[in-house]
Amino acid sequence: MWNTTVQICLPGFTIVGYFLTASKLPQYGLIVGLVSEIFWGYASYRAWKAGQWGIAVTTVIVTMVFIYGIINYWVL
Repeated sequence: MWNTTVQICLPGFTIVGYFLTASKLPQYGLIVGLVSEIFWGYASYRAWKAGQWGIAVTTVIVTMVFIYGIINYWVL
Protein backbone atom coordinates (compact mmCIF):
# COMPACT_ATOMS: atom_id res chain seq x y z
CA MET A 1 0.00 0.00 0.00
CA TRP A 2 2.72 2.50 1.00
CA ASN A 3 4.85 1.70 -2.07
CA THR A 4 1.87 2.34 -4.34
CA THR A 5 1.19 5.65 -2.59
CA VAL A 6 4.84 6.65 -3.04
CA GLN A 7 4.79 5.67 -6.72
CA ILE A 8 1.74 7.90 -7.30
CA CYS A 9 2.65 10.84 -5.07
CA LEU A 10 6.32 11.10 -6.05
CA PRO A 11 5.75 12.12 -9.67
CA GLY A 12 2.43 13.79 -8.87
CA PHE A 13 3.81 16.30 -6.37
CA THR A 14 7.03 16.76 -8.33
CA ILE A 15 5.23 17.58 -11.58
CA VAL A 16 2.74 19.92 -9.89
CA GLY A 17 5.64 21.70 -8.15
CA TYR A 18 7.46 22.19 -11.46
CA PHE A 19 4.25 23.33 -13.12
CA LEU A 20 3.56 25.92 -10.43
CA THR A 21 7.11 27.21 -10.68
CA ALA A 22 6.84 27.46 -14.46
CA SER A 23 3.47 29.21 -14.10
CA LYS A 24 5.12 32.12 -12.24
CA LEU A 25 4.01 30.83 -8.85
CA PRO A 26 7.39 29.71 -7.47
CA GLN A 27 6.44 30.30 -3.84
CA TYR A 28 3.75 27.61 -4.14
CA GLY A 29 5.87 25.40 -6.37
CA LEU A 30 8.53 25.33 -3.66
CA ILE A 31 6.04 24.17 -1.04
CA VAL A 32 4.64 21.42 -3.25
CA GLY A 33 8.18 20.46 -4.24
CA LEU A 34 9.18 20.19 -0.58
CA VAL A 35 6.21 17.88 0.03
CA SER A 36 7.45 15.72 -2.85
CA GLU A 37 10.78 15.39 -1.05
CA ILE A 38 9.08 13.20 1.55
CA PHE A 39 8.48 10.63 -1.17
CA TRP A 40 11.86 11.22 -2.80
CA GLY A 41 13.46 10.64 0.60
CA TYR A 42 11.78 7.28 0.95
CA ALA A 43 12.68 6.27 -2.61
CA SER A 44 16.27 7.40 -2.16
CA TYR A 45 16.55 5.45 1.10
CA ARG A 46 15.39 2.30 -0.70
CA ALA A 47 17.86 2.96 -3.52
CA TRP A 48 20.66 3.67 -1.03
CA LYS A 49 20.06 0.29 0.61
CA ALA A 50 20.54 -1.24 -2.85
CA GLY A 51 23.91 0.50 -3.24
CA GLN A 52 22.76 3.45 -5.33
CA TRP A 53 23.68 6.48 -3.24
CA GLY A 54 23.50 9.15 -5.96
CA ILE A 55 19.75 9.65 -5.58
CA ALA A 56 20.17 10.10 -1.81
CA VAL A 57 22.81 12.81 -2.26
CA THR A 58 20.66 14.57 -4.84
CA THR A 59 17.58 14.36 -2.62
CA VAL A 60 19.40 15.94 0.31
CA ILE A 61 20.74 18.79 -1.83
CA VAL A 62 17.39 19.45 -3.54
CA THR A 63 15.64 19.42 -0.15
CA MET A 64 18.07 22.07 1.10
CA VAL A 65 17.42 24.16 -2.02
CA PHE A 66 13.65 23.94 -1.48
CA ILE A 67 14.04 24.97 2.17
CA TYR A 68 16.22 27.92 1.14
CA GLY A 69 13.65 28.94 -1.47
CA ILE A 70 10.78 28.75 1.01
CA ILE A 71 12.72 30.89 3.48
CA ASN A 72 13.52 33.33 0.68
CA TYR A 73 9.89 33.68 -0.49
CA TRP A 74 7.93 33.26 2.72
CA VAL A 75 10.19 34.49 5.55
CA LEU A 76 12.49 37.19 4.15
